[in-house]
Amino acid sequence: MNELVALFLLVVANGAPVVVRDLLGSRLAWPLDAGRRAPDGRRWLGPSKTLRGVLSAVSCTSLAAALVGLPWLVGAEVGLLAMVGDVLASFVKRRMGIASSGRAPGLDQIPESLLPAAVLSGPLGLDGIGVLVVTAAFFVLEVTISPVLYRLGIRQRPY
Repeated sequence: MNELVALFLLVVANGAPVVVRDLLGSRLAWPLDAGRRAPDGRRWLGPSKTLRGVLSAVSCTSLAAALVGLPWLVGAEVGLLAMVGDVLASFVKRRMGIASSGRAPGLDQIPESLLPAAVLSGPLGLDGIGVLVVTAAFFVLEVTISPVLYRLGIRQRPY
């Protein structure tokens, strides 16, 4: 049961920036890297990692946590840590030469689910196996649902 709650919060954290982007378009989409480039000439993160995305993940996950009976602060932490994992993955992808929003299976799913599940395992009621189950379930869910969301026009890419 705790795994389902954690998975729900991760889905909210990672889905909120997409929904808010669709609602607001380019308004308030300030890139976290401010368009700056690393010494390798590539953007630090890319245009899809925005302050608006982080704030929407944190605020929506706070509300979702309260809805399932967890403290809103735990939700905020899940949202923030999911975005930290996502930003770290983007940084690594840019260094690997993968374009912004380019595909990197595993790297696109694991940091944003493993980091919050592991760091907040106590408040989420997860043991080590639970953390792995949540991370694996998020990976499978993301890989299988993304093409459906793309066909429905919710995602911009089928991955």
